[in-house]
Amino acid sequence: MHALIHWIRRNRRASLVLVTTIVILLHTELWKWDGDEMDTMPPITATTVIHSTPATLNFTPPFHTEGRHILDAKGIPLKLASLNWYGASDTDYVPGGLEVQHRDTIAALIRDLGFNSVRLPYADEIVIKNPIIGPSVIAANLDLFSNKSGNDEPLRALDVFHAVVESLTAAGLLVIVNNHITQATWCCGMNPCDLSWKNDWFGADALCTVSQTEARWIRNWETVMAPLVSNPLVLGADLRNEVRGLWGTMHWGEWADAAERASERLLAMNPDWLMFVEGISSANDLSGARTRPVQLSIPGRVVYSAHVYKWSGWGSLRPFASRTYEDFATTMWKNWGYLLTEEIAPVWVGEFGTPETPSEGDQNYWRHLMRYLEVMDASWGYWALNARKATREWESYGLVGDEWDWASVRRDYRLTDLACLGRREEIE
Repeated sequence: MHALIHWIRRNRRASLVLVTTIVILLHTELWKWDGDEMDTMPPITATTVIHSTPATLNFTPPFHTEGRHILDAKGIPLKLASLNWYGASDTDYVPGGLEVQHRDTIAALIRDLGFNSVRLPYADEIVIKNPIIGPSVIAANLDLFSNKSGNDEPLRALDVFHAVVESLTAAGLLVIVNNHITQATWCCGMNPCDLSWKNDWFGADALCTVSQTEARWIRNWETVMAPLVSNPLVLGADLRNEVRGLWGTMHWGEWADAAERASERLLAMNPDWLMFVEGISSANDLSGARTRPVQLSIPGRVVYSAHVYKWSGWGSLRPFASRTYEDFATTMWKNWGYLLTEEIAPVWVGEFGTPETPSEGDQNYWRHLMRYLEVMDASWGYWALNARKATREWESYGLVGDEWDWASVRRDYRLTDLACLGRREEIE
């Protein structure tokens, strides 16, 4: 046993390759699914729309859930029209674009583009290490250093993260904080160390650059959220991004149990926060919530979250890019749509997106998703705002260019269609 652990420590890269290969092989077998096997579902037509909820900034916190709706303090339905702004989950440790524009300017841009909320991801690594942040990645936000004047403490990743949250809420935007990944890097690859909220399986401490238990994950959440307790526009916590599990065998019940434990700890800090619980199979599958719902001591706090991309998840799932609308809609209903049509709980499609220059498959998927989101009147979150990834590779799914300003906004079909979903004015 000791010899095996010693080998793993000395051959970390080879170990990762071996484990990743096994993951791929097991996923191929475990996640085979015949797209023609469809559960019975109500017909999805344009007349199925229950109501048309505008995505507005006119809301009154705190919020709660009732049936399929998120309601504000006045009982008015809140439809989330969100934008993902990533970077604190990646190798720069801070949200993207801060080297180009001030955080207040970016927050105002998001608001002016018609969004009412932001999903702000972080990596557990920035909590565990809380690395010192140099001026190069926040060159347009050097006032953050002056805020530290008279203090011997250097500027750290969590300082920047919390400052960005404050800028977003000062602009009138709601913020959903998202635990995106364990090790700060691009998500989501086949790294077995980042497949769920914990990686305490045998050998992980030797194999994983950042390892953590469930207890550590929850403590990280408490650390991130503690400075935000009194901010009424921090809507809540998206507990973990795209849970998949080692070998692809994550069961809904295991994840629901963990989500409840984390939620109870966070609600002890602020009972008004909403808890966003993603599906398993890379947030595709919320079917388990029908028989095993997430139940908390404070009612009206659970929002389920799905992700929908053209490749449709892990393994050999048949891509949405090549499906008919009827096939697509049936799978959506099976995975999460039933939660809305049966008035069980709100659903927020917290990630979806397409490139600015779409392929035929991209267009097919996009048309189907836009139609389904409109029919279901669901809350949503587009991925992503960013101009580039941390590697400086162009972000084809992004909505801004390198200047991160109004002039660099990519005015294409995506903003036009999202404006229709949000019932907001189109971007001129």
